[in-house]
Amino acid sequence: MHQIQAGRNVRRPAILCAGLLLSALSGFAAAAESPAVFGIPLDFILFGMTLLGVALFHKYTLQVALTGLIIIALYKVGFTGFKTGDGIGGLIQHLFHEWVIIVNLFCLLVGFALLSNHFERSHLPLVVPRFLPDDWKGAFALLVMVWLMSGFLDNIAAALIGGTLAGTLFNRKVHIGYLAAIVAASNAGGAGSVVGDTTTTMMWLDGVDPRDVLHAYVAAAAAMVVLGIPASLLQQKFSPIVKHEGRHAPVDWARVVIVGLILAAAIATNVTINLEFNHLSHVFPFIGVAVWVVILACVPWRKPQWDLIPEAAKGSIFLLSLVLCASMMPVEKLPPASWQSAFGLGFISSVFDNIPLTALALKQGGYDWGVLAYAVGFGGSMIWFGSSAGVALSNMYPEARSVGLWLRHGWFVPVAYVVGFFVMLGLMGWEPHERHKPAPAGASISVPAPQIAARAAKP
Repeated sequence: MHQIQAGRNVRRPAILCAGLLLSALSGFAAAAESPAVFGIPLDFILFGMTLLGVALFHKYTLQVALTGLIIIALYKVGFTGFKTGDGIGGLIQHLFHEWVIIVNLFCLLVGFALLSNHFERSHLPLVVPRFLPDDWKGAFALLVMVWLMSGFLDNIAAALIGGTLAGTLFNRKVHIGYLAAIVAASNAGGAGSVVGDTTTTMMWLDGVDPRDVLHAYVAAAAAMVVLGIPASLLQQKFSPIVKHEGRHAPVDWARVVIVGLILAAAIATNVTINLEFNHLSHVFPFIGVAVWVVILACVPWRKPQWDLIPEAAKGSIFLLSLVLCASMMPVEKLPPASWQSAFGLGFISSVFDNIPLTALALKQGGYDWGVLAYAVGFGGSMIWFGSSAGVALSNMYPEARSVGLWLRHGWFVPVAYVVGFFVMLGLMGWEPHERHKPAPAGASISVPAPQIAARAAKP
């Protein structure tokens, strides 16, 4: 009886969360022409049911997501059509429009799973505990490391490196609340950097001055304190740091170098394609391919653990199913730009792809770009499938695939989002910017080659 009641307690917040998010999403469809039920377009109802299914049946998330994708695609083919056209032809054109983002994310999610394994097998994580405090402050220091890394690394890579270190530090006993904190730290770390997240890179390409997003770090730093301390205390109580003072295998520096080469390839390709050849960013998945070129080139030096690919691929397909579902929603415009609408976008980003939301905001203008960057960047941390970093870490720790448990034990993440947002608003104010000049001919701001983090979810 106790177990039944516990299950209900976990599912109630998941159902409430899904309902609130569905209501908020429906507000974006004012201009959409789609059959509606009580004013909510049927597209959103189908998407909301998919999200609710993921929240309730976390042991069958892949099956639920694929079923939702098929139903939504069939509905669009038969009734409403796509922005690219009607019927099967419209679906094919839509998939052709999205394929670069999808392939890039798939390659990154699977490739970085192998990267994290290289990092673990290098034995370097066994050395790190020597330099950390052996109480809750050590757990907090690890979150700060993830936060700092994500400012210049892909947030998937930062989350996976953090998850690998946590597995070593805490003897494979990592609390779900602490996993939520790792994801939040990785997403917060890139919020104020134009190379730290896909959405901020989009802003940079559209003409936003990098200094105009930098103050997102005010919110991100406040959020880190709010979530980091309770998460670290929780983890310390659950499983303290293991110092590994005994002997262990020497550091395999070859694997460390391979990790560095993979990350360097992702960063260099992202910067080069986005800045020098942006007109090619929607033509070919350069970033994902670059990562895999390095992985395969290094096989004669150190062989990856290939048997990790099936599980990583399953998690990737799950996220990409939600990304495709989100891309089919009739989101034609955002509410009028204000700090209130930016605040709401953070919650929407926990289930909805933040790339089209950011593109619409850039087109509309009138937003404070630092506020928006923090909202859409950090917001996906509130649910495990809300960002690609969360999905990637859940492949490493499958016990995290429960919306109810994530919300219950990671309660400090939405609290940190709210506190960080209003700290930034109070200290920096709301300074809206008008629509930027169109990007140079041939450039695209709507479908950049993602550095990482897509969402569903957050690609």
